[in-house]
Amino acid sequence: MEPLVVNAIATCVMVGVIWFVQVVHYPLLATIGQDRASEIAQEHQRRTGWVVGLPMAAEGVTTLWLVFDSPSGVHSVLPYVGGILLAIALGSTIFLSVPLHEKMANSPTADIGAQLVRTNWPRTIAWTLRGVLAAIMLLQAT
Repeated sequence: MEPLVVNAIATCVMVGVIWFVQVVHYPLLATIGQDRASEIAQEHQRRTGWVVGLPMAAEGVTTLWLVFDSPSGVHSVLPYVGGILLAIALGSTIFLSVPLHEKMANSPTADIGAQLVRTNWPRTIAWTLRGVLAAIMLLQAT
């Protein structure tokens, strides 16, 4: 399958996942009592890996592929913009979300769930913009 198509599919999966997390999952985590927060946070981390592992890997590989081998018809700057947006999404994951999940798993407080919702916006916006960008690149390539 063509890298652009794989990239668009993986990105769209992540757009759906991140909006579900932003609107449903993280707000619910903010309502969990401290007596169960640690257990639920650990289970969240385990299960989330199953869902996002393959699409994130496919998205990362194909984003790099597109930067170095842009499809015919696709404006050459778009894969770079996609790479920057992916870096924002992954950077937010590594530097904001993962530490908060660790805090939730090890020493939960009532504020951590609310922090997850607030600090997830950069990922949500970056992946949403990547979805729009993927659609534009698909249209340009056809």
